Amino acid sequence: MSYITLDSNIPVVNMHEAKMHLSAIVDEVKRYGKPQVQVMPIEQQVSKRQMGTLKNQIKIPDDFDNVLNDKIEKMFAGDMI
Repeated sequence: MSYITLDSNIPVVNMHEAKMHLSAIVDEVKRYGKPQVQVMPIEQQVSKRQMGTLKNQIKIPDDFDNVLNDKIEKMFAGDMI
């Protein structure tokens, strides 16, 4: 069984491995005859999106929302498959 550690030698296992080997994992972390296990989700840091990072790098045509209108209308009417 392989572990990764985040910090302080705390072993981290994925859900599949935990389901398959839970008893063995708990046995490995016993201290003084008492289990020392805490099961909890790892909080992932979400980076904030920064507006304007592509400013002046892309060009959106004025009629971008009219592209393929004729084809889309035909598809809804059942004329095109």
